[in-house]
Amino acid sequence: MGTTTNIQVAQREVYSAPVTQKDGTSNLKKFNQTLARVDVQQHIQTVVRSHAEQFVNNISALVSNDVKLQGCTPISLINAGLKATALGLPLDSNLGFAYVIPYNNTKKVVEKQLIAQGEGVAPREEEVTVTYSLKEAQFQLGYRGFIQLALRTGQFKSINVTDVRDGEVRGLNLITGDIDIQAIDARIDKPVVGYVAYFALTNGFSKMLYMTVEEIRKHASTYSQTYSSSKAWIKSASKWSTDFDAMAKKTVLKLLLSRYAPLSVEMMGAQQLREAVRCDQSVIDEQGNPDYVDGTSDEQRAAAALEAKKEDMRESGVKPSELF
Repeated sequence: MGTTTNIQVAQREVYSAPVTQKDGTSNLKKFNQTLARVDVQQHIQTVVRSHAEQFVNNISALVSNDVKLQGCTPISLINAGLKATALGLPLDSNLGFAYVIPYNNTKKVVEKQLIAQGEGVAPREEEVTVTYSLKEAQFQLGYRGFIQLALRTGQFKSINVTDVRDGEVRGLNLITGDIDIQAIDARIDKPVVGYVAYFALTNGFSKMLYMTVEEIRKHASTYSQTYSSSKAWIKSASKWSTDFDAMAKKTVLKLLLSRYAPLSVEMMGAQQLREAVRCDQSVIDEQGNPDYVDGTSDEQRAAAALEAKKEDMRESGVKPSELF
């Protein structure tokens, strides 16, 4: 049998916290070494400018105190943190504005390999697609982050999201689409049946979106591989399982904003809110672009990437319709 010799081997740095690298270097030390690299420091300075020192201190503290994050690739950790800092949101997960979440991801790369042909015969070069696993850090916004970014635009008179308890939904206005929701006494003792988000703009426009718990669970199962996993240990680690209330509030608010909020390129202050909608729940690459790692399929990732590309073209003054 012939043997296989790699010509070009894809980088497969798999970080499994809290154990060490193959060379004996701890994951935390590897992260700190990456953070201290000259090219990384230059990139940080370019992205967050005067906030560079503050960012380095915050991301170092965040990773040092979380062994699960230490298992992620250092660059994905840095880029996720940079996205939060560039949006002006604190990295402290206890505040609920933005999160850096570890996710097990898979990558496909094409490698060139030399295939031995036998004695006296030159080896044949072939391209082989290789799938490998690694842990990456995902940037994730909390519902408080969306509210903060919306208020910064100066276009929102009010914005809110809350749970809805059993007995608080009174009816539906078929003309406006609004749900009549009124708080009841001792509501904290009643089960949650849904979530509602609402905003009112300074120009008088207002909109609300109500979703039942069942609708939100269906949404989570559709768009989250971890939550829809048949493996209990994977599903239990999902943010949807560990903090359903926060994820439900974020989801209904994000959907409301992405559908009805003014996010045009021309509107002053909307860029950060638009960027947050675009990059939420993604691994951020070196160019600041999102890779949606927790989608349910390659087709969904491609669709999300296409929408992100269209948004980039709009910002550049190019109409997406001109390319099709």
